[in-house]
Amino acid sequence: MKKYIILICLIFPLLSIGQANKLIRKALNSEDPNEQIQLYTEAISLEPKNLDALFYRGVAKHSIGDYNGAILDYTKVIFYEPSADVYFNRGNSKYSLLDFNGAIEDYSSALKLNPEFIEARYSLAVTKNDLGDYKGAIADLNLPNVYKSPPILLQLGRAYTELDDHLNAIKSFNDAILLNPDSNSFYTRGVFFMNINYFKKANTDFTAAIYLDKNNMPAYFFRGLSYFFLGDFMTALSDFKIATQYDSTDFDATLGLGLTYYKLNDIENAKLYFEKAKSIIMGENTSQEDNIELFKNTYWFQKQFYAFTELYNEISKL
Repeated sequence: MKKYIILICLIFPLLSIGQANKLIRKALNSEDPNEQIQLYTEAISLEPKNLDALFYRGVAKHSIGDYNGAILDYTKVIFYEPSADVYFNRGNSKYSLLDFNGAIEDYSSALKLNPEFIEARYSLAVTKNDLGDYKGAIADLNLPNVYKSPPILLQLGRAYTELDDHLNAIKSFNDAILLNPDSNSFYTRGVFFMNINYFKKANTDFTAAIYLDKNNMPAYFFRGLSYFFLGDFMTALSDFKIATQYDSTDFDATLGLGLTYYKLNDIENAKLYFEKAKSIIMGENTSQEDNIELFKNTYWFQKQFYAFTELYNEISKL
């Protein structure tokens, strides 16, 4: 009798493991993340330390926006078996929660375990750029053993731009376009040219970006902006209209319509869209003071302050 009991005890864990793996395989074949989570949860209930089930459940949770749930699952995996992939994934979930410092810690841990993990290095640099640590981003990417892929070159260009190192910035953007002349590369270089008031060059890049991807909506706003400062107000109007048709809450493009109509002496539409831009910005917070500071988060205020201030003083009197 004792031998029989021992045999049952030995077989039962094996059956549980087999069933857990079966549930994991079924989940991997599913395209529904909610079904995946349910199946992984069942597998974990049978085998609480099944790291594959925990990891993949974290991936599924991340995909539906449950970033805290994903972090919890990844943390459990790290407790038992830390790896570069799990740290990287947990870093992505933290980044999605805007926990940039936490993301940096995880990306750095991933690189310690695998220094060749280029996705982790790129994500680390992106996060440092987001935090304003531009020198840190450059130090992470500008290494002899790091292949300068187009995404990495664009991040280098971004960091150099913020440091006002325009020569290295334009070199990085040019190199990115040489390697991959896609819509995003031209768009990114165009934004750089706008920021240094090279409006004609910017316009050429935004036109290329739109030609390569007609759904690149931010390019329409910026091309409209470049046309505005080049004095081609009718064409600027067309691009701003496309941007607002795509996103009616785009306060920058809506403000662009108001300012452009003003330049065209269409006072009625200038007032209409100027007020509409203010309404979008204020939203439900109608207690905000109605002055130029209301526009502090717009591109016009942040990047074209002096020109915008002059226009604001004129149009606000209408």
